[in-house]
Amino acid sequence: MKGIEYRGIKSVDGAIVIAARTCDVFYGEIVYVRDRTDEKRTGRVIDVSEEYAIIQIFGSTSGIDLKNTTVEFLETPMELRVGDGLLGRIFNGLGKPIDGYPEIISSKKVNVNGYPINPYARVYPRDFIQTGISAIDGMNTLIRGQKLPIFSGNGLPHNKLAAQIIRQAKIRNSDENFVMVFAGMGIKYDVAHFFIETFEESGVLSNVVMFQSLADAPSIERIITPRCALTAAEYLAFEKGMHVLVVMTDMTNYCEALREISTTLGEVPGRKGYPGYLYSDLAELYERAGKIKGSNGSITQIPILTMPNDDISHPIPDLTGYITEGQIVLDRELAQKGTYPPVAGLPSLSRLMKDGIGPKMTREDHKDISSQLFAAYSKVKTIRNLASIIGEDELSEIDKMYLKFGEAFETSFLTQGEFEDRTIEQTLDIGWKLLTLLPRDELYRINPELIEKYMDFLDEDTEKAE
Repeated sequence: MKGIEYRGIKSVDGAIVIAARTCDVFYGEIVYVRDRTDEKRTGRVIDVSEEYAIIQIFGSTSGIDLKNTTVEFLETPMELRVGDGLLGRIFNGLGKPIDGYPEIISSKKVNVNGYPINPYARVYPRDFIQTGISAIDGMNTLIRGQKLPIFSGNGLPHNKLAAQIIRQAKIRNSDENFVMVFAGMGIKYDVAHFFIETFEESGVLSNVVMFQSLADAPSIERIITPRCALTAAEYLAFEKGMHVLVVMTDMTNYCEALREISTTLGEVPGRKGYPGYLYSDLAELYERAGKIKGSNGSITQIPILTMPNDDISHPIPDLTGYITEGQIVLDRELAQKGTYPPVAGLPSLSRLMKDGIGPKMTREDHKDISSQLFAAYSKVKTIRNLASIIGEDELSEIDKMYLKFGEAFETSFLTQGEFEDRTIEQTLDIGWKLLTLLPRDELYRINPELIEKYMDFLDEDTEKAE
């Protein structure tokens, strides 16, 4: 029963405490563990057997002894206090304020584990989000309600890219602005400071809710951080009718914490030591994005993960790619050339792009331009490989034209300033100018009517300028 403390535990292993089970213990239940000095530690039940309850402590277990420690089962899941005061606040990974202000004034608490959404109640995402970044808007379009992760590597500018998206994201033809929920898991202090400083300077901090589990916090805390962030996002989206953009970084740290817990519990490991339930655990987080019938709000997710050794086949990016609707892949070779953002042209994709672009959402030529740029840049990669073997002088004239196109594509389309906010029209116009570097019979993915309409117009402008 709630309020009754049970004395004595069976064992302690790192952040894991094993106690005798009472009749009413349930999975995910919050627990108070007190040592002989009466210091209270919070934990939650992560596994239950017929005889024992396994408790995960959010913090240190030093000072806990087997005989004098008491355990109190609260008969409630972990909850987050939500209300009108969420925006502009900074919380730790467990949802406690760390910005120097008291807890928000609200009597409403919500289970951080979320609630299942009836698939029939979901609304298919179709609304174009303009990020102001050509590599995303033009070729890997973000759609409202989508989950589109960023696959990065150590040292690549994924944090700068995420901050730029947060500053610039907007829905065209709408006065409704985004609010942001940021979840940092195992991030360094300088990364956390970078995001806070960026939000303050750009004036968007009042529309951001931040949850930070820093690198020096217990790794176990990282398991709760994204759940608290998504709970806040669901409240803002589905109860307040807001459009919420959720950025979660770094999902690799989250998965490492999962592996740590699984190893401590002695579970049979899966690929590279990660638990066999890694897929379903990640899906539990990612599937909390979307739009629901009857609500004006939406949740769009941008999870960020650093691929170990830049390996896109690693279990974390591999499983994430299965669950989400595409990915933005950052390329180390482009970054070394000085390209920002270094978005890889070919491995990146947005599976919902086709339903969110076109005459009603962006412009009539968007689909054709995107398809032709992909095709041309793919040929550039092939020709570069050939040139590295036989030499550039041995290439045909058309191959040399493609090489020139490739250089221009990387320097004028992919490359832009960290604070440069391009409209989709500007992005598509840059695409047309690049395609003028190729013969017209090579533009086989573009409707001839669009070529006459847009490319002839560009030719006229060029003649006037000359």
